[in-house]
Amino acid sequence: MKFKFDRLSALVCRLSENSGDHKGPEYIPRMNSTKQHGFTLYELLITLLIVGMVLALGIPNLSDFTQNSRITGTANDLHSSFMVGRSEAARAKTNITICASSNAATCNGASFDQGWIIFVDINGDIERGGADENLLRSHPAVDDRIDIITDNGATYFSFAASGLGRGDVDGPSFGTAMICDERGHQLAAGGSSAARRLVVMPIGRSVVIRDFDLIDAAGGCP
Repeated sequence: MKFKFDRLSALVCRLSENSGDHKGPEYIPRMNSTKQHGFTLYELLITLLIVGMVLALGIPNLSDFTQNSRITGTANDLHSSFMVGRSEAARAKTNITICASSNAATCNGASFDQGWIIFVDINGDIERGGADENLLRSHPAVDDRIDIITDNGATYFSFAASGLGRGDVDGPSFGTAMICDERGHQLAAGGSSAARRLVVMPIGRSVVIRDFDLIDAAGGCP
């Protein structure tokens, strides 16, 4: 007679004589369980709803931000060109001219949204090509969605050696320009205008205006 102690039941079990010949397991072990991770359909629908709401609110604001950055960058580029021209004229004690240019080399009657150049205008004829009339800076055409409209169709501004403006030398000189995109002159974020207005004073100083009321009083975008 054989006896065997069962660890699970803590009982002594009587086994038959031939039980020792059994080679199989004494009991079937419990199968390991694995936790499943993931979303339920309900959770997925809620997530998609939240994402949709965020996109609906964020995309219009992102579009306005992009447009404002584009038009502000253009206005600042043009403004900085006038500042460079004025300071260079006073430093070098010579005439400096800014003119619209579509070829980044000469004043060719283009509009400012087609690009512009700054050059040393020794003889003051608003034409680049004389001896030592070096190109100081050139700017390519602005974004197709932006227009630069100057007063009286002016295509140049010239600084005297003193840094002051030379006035009308060859046709009307640049005085003001409206910088507009497809939004035109409308109220934008912060209470300012979506457009910009660049004003160049006869003394050569320039300023960018974005105040809605001031631009409105000037006539806004054409």
